[in-house]
Amino acid sequence: MRTLLAVTLLFSSILSAPLAQAELPQGYEVVLQTENFPPFNMAAGGKNFAKEAQISGISADTVREMFKRAGIDYSMTLRFPWDRIYQATLDLPNHGLFSTSMTDARRPLFKWVGPIAQYESVLLSAPGSNLKLTSLEQAKGYTIGAYKSSAVSQRIEAQGLEPVNSLRDQENLQKLLSGKIDLWATSDPVWRYYAKQEGVGGLNTVLVFNSAPLYLALNKDTPDEVVTRLQKALDDMKTEGYGTCVKHPELC
Repeated sequence: MRTLLAVTLLFSSILSAPLAQAELPQGYEVVLQTENFPPFNMAAGGKNFAKEAQISGISADTVREMFKRAGIDYSMTLRFPWDRIYQATLDLPNHGLFSTSMTDARRPLFKWVGPIAQYESVLLSAPGSNLKLTSLEQAKGYTIGAYKSSAVSQRIEAQGLEPVNSLRDQENLQKLLSGKIDLWATSDPVWRYYAKQEGVGGLNTVLVFNSAPLYLALNKDTPDEVVTRLQKALDDMKTEGYGTCVKHPELC
């Protein structure tokens, strides 16, 4: 009877004990890449190349904390253009990309951790305009500027619209002010950052056509253990109240 009780207690303790983390290969490191997408991720001085401490922003801070808590080594680089780092994450093992949205088309292409932030897709018109729309369908006939290969651009293209795509989203602000485009398809709060940088006020929100979370996307060959650890770290951070208003109260 004592033997049976001892075995039962031993079995119960094994079941209740936390599972040990699987070991990752020695020297394993995730190569993280990002872009200028303020206030989520950005380089000091708006440069198109930066490494490690020269990269700041809401998402950059969150991702650093996630990797620290998960005990996973990483390198972080900001590069340009977006197409280049997006393709690298698709093609190269152990690569990751942030901040990006999980569209239906992208969902099966990566492994995902998040959400790490939130944004809205909007159409803006120039100061002095009172234009209001209730759907993207109504935007046909207007010249729309967007950021090449961004989720915002892809979303309006999927609706049959043909945006004039720029390599930098901030270029669209000047195009809007000069009348080269009628509407700017962009993200909120991204446009607010660019407008503040340029001292521009009075932009008119014509339409909010999507609200979406932002994620860390990882190459599909990334070990599941990496994804699990990072998601657990992020979930714990949220439980503790870690978020935009903690690290960046000026945006709240």
